[in-house]
Amino acid sequence: MAIYRTLYYGDVVVGVGGRITIPQEMREDLGMDEGDTLTIRVEETHQGARQMVLWRAEQQPEE
Repeated sequence: MAIYRTLYYGDVVVGVGGRITIPQEMREDLGMDEGDTLTIRVEETHQGARQMVLWRAEQQPEE
């Protein structure tokens, strides 16, 4: 299991229909391109606090 360290934080605003915009700097740092698929996980502590974790799915080689 990988252990990640935090590089930086950023804020996003939740827009119409729950849409969020990932800041350009973060997209560039992550190598994200239009059409990439993101995986989302919602985690909960024993006290009920929740957080959302996103990551870019690994690109599958074209056959």
